[in-house]
Amino acid sequence: MTTSPAPAATAPRPFTTVGVIGLGTMGAGIAEVFARAGHTVVGVEKDEESLARGRQYLEHSTARAVKREKMTAAEQAELLERITFTTSLKDLADAGFVVEAVVESLETKKAIFRELDEIVSPEAILATNTSSLSVTEISTANASPGRVVGVHFFNPAPVQSLVEVVRTVVTEPAVLDDVTALVTSVGKSPVVCGDKAGFIANTLLFGYLNHAVAMYEGKYASREDIDAAMRFGCGYPMGPLALLDLIGLDTAYEILETMYHQGRDRLHAPTPILKQMVTAGMLGRKTGRGFYTYETHDSPVVVPDDQTPSADEQPTFRHQINKVGVVGTGTMATGIVEVFAKAGYDVLYVGRSADKVDGVVAAITRSFDKQIQRGRSTEEAKAQVLGRLTGSTSLDDLADVDIVVEAIAEDLQVKTTLFENLDEICKPGAILATTTSSLPIISCARATKRPQDVIGMHFFNPAPVMKLVEVVSTVSTDEAVTETTRALVARIGKVGVTCADRAGFIVNALLFPYLNDAVKMLEAHYATADDIDLAMKQGCALPMGPFELLDVVGNDVSLAIQRELYLEFRERGFAPAPLLEHLVAAGYLGRKTKRGFRDYSVR
Repeated sequence: MTTSPAPAATAPRPFTTVGVIGLGTMGAGIAEVFARAGHTVVGVEKDEESLARGRQYLEHSTARAVKREKMTAAEQAELLERITFTTSLKDLADAGFVVEAVVESLETKKAIFRELDEIVSPEAILATNTSSLSVTEISTANASPGRVVGVHFFNPAPVQSLVEVVRTVVTEPAVLDDVTALVTSVGKSPVVCGDKAGFIANTLLFGYLNHAVAMYEGKYASREDIDAAMRFGCGYPMGPLALLDLIGLDTAYEILETMYHQGRDRLHAPTPILKQMVTAGMLGRKTGRGFYTYETHDSPVVVPDDQTPSADEQPTFRHQINKVGVVGTGTMATGIVEVFAKAGYDVLYVGRSADKVDGVVAAITRSFDKQIQRGRSTEEAKAQVLGRLTGSTSLDDLADVDIVVEAIAEDLQVKTTLFENLDEICKPGAILATTTSSLPIISCARATKRPQDVIGMHFFNPAPVMKLVEVVSTVSTDEAVTETTRALVARIGKVGVTCADRAGFIVNALLFPYLNDAVKMLEAHYATADDIDLAMKQGCALPMGPFELLDVVGNDVSLAIQRELYLEFRERGFAPAPLLEHLVAAGYLGRKTKRGFRDYSVR
């Protein structure tokens, strides 16, 4: 029996002329992208006034590139010469690829695709840049829906690398291949996904943003603390509320409405305050007022308003803190010991054995040696810090400390037993703090006879590097204890954010539902893990994609936190994705087991 040779891969179709319909900010940017890559571009607008504005966008954008020495004046002139400006769709007759970037109106877009049927050749590919409408529904206006695809550029198109290529159930495979090759050829990074409102980036991003608005609306934390938590706790370039002001609250509301009506996921239903702010004309930066107040319309400069904390509200020490105790010798505990000692505090740390106690000094010594090698510290500073440390294997030695920070196993029974012991050992007025990331702090407080002195201090790993500390008060925590803890966080050089005792606090409550949504997206075969990660890194400027992050955090840890969130909020959308449960059951926990969402054994 003979086998036929596999057919040779078909070379991508060459596109000489590209049409762009709509020359607003996005359309003009798309036209610039193709013209930069050497394509002849036909830009179409509805009238002469809009056409002149589109030409101006392009002239200003390319002039900025010349000023920044990204191109020469001669290259700018050549680029603009490659673009023909017109008000007639008929001038697109020779275009092999046409993308529309007009207003987000289904009827407007369908009318354009209906008209293009009579103008372009049967082989021409038609694309929509919609960010939220159904590509499938838009394609039905064309006699050949198989040649229609979504090509979602991100703003500003000349700068942003990501392009979501959206396939419908009838998009021809050759069309998908040709468009993906075309997008790659103009220097962009395409990710392929199915036709669902929000596609990849917006689906994951706006669920997270909506959750942040709900947190603000419920007065769980201030706008400043919510934004600072995600910036310093996750390394995000902007906090969620500041990002909404940049995007525009009206735009966000429309995208969420579309996503909700298509998927009926309650987590995508716009929060009531979002609608109220849009109705009131508080649309964000473009109107000078959104979650924050800005200097003028379209200004990025935030100015104080009635919600801005005053200088008088800065926390002060209501309890004297001279000596710090730390219980634990693991990575987190060791980092916390280092942080307090660097800030000038004498630290007594307690471990279960002499070897573990000695290991803390060894780890901090190694940390300093690395810093010294990089020129970030000195031998003198190392000696001073090590001189402030005292190790012990007895909890009784904590009798005279002013605050104890526990960083032991994330096991409620183990923690409550420890707090019972600390209650008997520590002097009256000493603050008892837990670094738990997911367990109820009130349970630790109830194990003592001094619940008013118990508080959460949630450091992030690695503690010497990460700037954020969540200061978490229970219903029993005394205000003086909360204020003292906030003042202490500032004294040790960290950014403190304040919230109440409920599952996830700020960061995990916003982060893990987003990660869970990404797992559900993968589980539904909507897009690949690589494409989802790329979409969130390049489309939203996040430091890591969701699957990269899950494998670093550990799928078992992620599952435990997601279960806590589900049990606390009883929100169906917070139920852990079955795929996450299956990976944990199989022992695929991420990097630590060399297998998670990706296989690390061969790297």
